[in-house]
Amino acid sequence: MKFDTSCLHAGYRPGNGEPRNIPIIQSTTFRYETSEDMGKLFDLQASGYFYTRLQNPTSDAVAARLCELEGGSAAMLLSSGQAASFFSVFNIASAGDHVVSSATIYGGTYNLFAVTMKRMGIDFTFVDPDCSEEELQAAFRPNTKAVFGETIANPSLVVLDIEKFARVAHKNGVPLIVDNTFATPANCHPFEFGADIVTHSTTKYLDGHANAVGGAIVDSGNFNWEAHADKFPGLTTPDESYHGLVYTQAFGQGGAYITKCVVQLMRDLGATPAPMNSYLLGMGMETLPLRMAKHCANAQGIAEYLSNHEKVEWVRYVGLPGDPYYALGQKYLPHGSCGVVSFGVKGGRAAAEKFMAGLKLCSIATHVADAKTCVLHPASSTHRQMNDEELVAAGVSPDLIRLSVGIEDLSDLIADVEQALAGV
Repeated sequence: MKFDTSCLHAGYRPGNGEPRNIPIIQSTTFRYETSEDMGKLFDLQASGYFYTRLQNPTSDAVAARLCELEGGSAAMLLSSGQAASFFSVFNIASAGDHVVSSATIYGGTYNLFAVTMKRMGIDFTFVDPDCSEEELQAAFRPNTKAVFGETIANPSLVVLDIEKFARVAHKNGVPLIVDNTFATPANCHPFEFGADIVTHSTTKYLDGHANAVGGAIVDSGNFNWEAHADKFPGLTTPDESYHGLVYTQAFGQGGAYITKCVVQLMRDLGATPAPMNSYLLGMGMETLPLRMAKHCANAQGIAEYLSNHEKVEWVRYVGLPGDPYYALGQKYLPHGSCGVVSFGVKGGRAAAEKFMAGLKLCSIATHVADAKTCVLHPASSTHRQMNDEELVAAGVSPDLIRLSVGIEDLSDLIADVEQALAGV
C-alpha cells in the first residue's frame, strides 16, 4: 500500500463482522484455559497477551501501523516520548557504557542523558551536529554503544546529516538512533539514509490533537547485532530471567531489539501506554499526511512573512532558501519539514516575552506540533535547566521563540502575529 493508504489500514485488518476501527481492549489481564498455555507466554515460546503492562492488542495494532509507515521490522508503543528516548538507549547501554549524541536535541532529552542517565553510570558526549566526520569520530570510545540525534532538532530546527552520522556509527560498530518526531514518516524515512532505530514522541504530530501523551520505538531490522556481539551482550548472550534465552537467536536480527525492550525493560519499568491513548494515536495517524501538508504550508507562509518583518531579527525554517539547513532539508525532507518556526524578535528576551503576551489566537503552551498553533520561549521553559553555554550548544538563543504553526487558516495566523508584533 502507498503511504496515505497505510496510514488508514496498516496494522489492523478486520475479519468478517469485526469492528472496522481498531478495538480498545481496555483490560489489564487476559484469560487462559490452562497454566501451561500461560506458561508458554512467560517463557516467550508463544505469542499472546497476559498483562497489559507488557503488551496489549490495541497498542500492538497501532505500533504495527507505525512500523509499516517507517519501514521497520518491529515496533512498540510507550507511555511518553521521554520513555521512548530512555528505553531506546538503555536497551543496549548500561553502567560503564558511553553514548555519542548530537548537542542540538530537545531539552528534556538532554536532561535525561546529561543528568539522570549519567547518575545511572552511562556517560554521554554531546557533539555539534555540523561537525566533520573526523570530529565526530574523535567522540567515540571503546565502550561507545550508540549514537543519538534528531531528524529536525527541537527547537533549533537543525537538520541532522543522517548519512554522515550513520557512516561513523557503523564504522564503530554501533547503531544510529534517530528521533523522527518533528519530521514524522510523512516527511522523512531515516532508515533509508542509514539510521537503525527510530523514536517518536507520538504526543506530537502523530497524534496531532494534543489528546494523549505517548512514545514509540521502531527497529529497522538492519543492524547486525551478532556481528558486534561483544558490544551488545544483552542481546547476544543468555538472559537468565528467561531460562537462558538469547534474543538474537530466538527472534532474529529484525526482532531481537524490540522483543528485549518489551519483555525486559517494559516488564521491569512499566512505561506502558493506556489502550485508550493508543487508540487515539491510531486515529490521529489516519490523517497524518493531510495534516502535515497543511502544517508545512502554513509554516512556510509564516516563515516568509516573519523574514520580511522589520521587527524580526532572524528566522529559522528549513523551507527558506537562505536557511543554513536548506540544502540538507532538500536532501532529507524534499516534501516538507514540519510546522515549527523558530525566530527572534528585535529587543531580545524582553521583546520576545512582550510579543508572546500580545498573541490572541496562538496559545502559550509547553506543547508543540498539534492542530492548534502554540508558542513557547524555550530558554525560560523547556531549556531553563541549561546555562548560557549549554543553550548556545543546543542552538537555543535567549531570544528564540518557538512557533508551532497549526492547521488554522493562514491569514488568521498572520493577522495574530502581525498585531502582536505591532505591540513590541
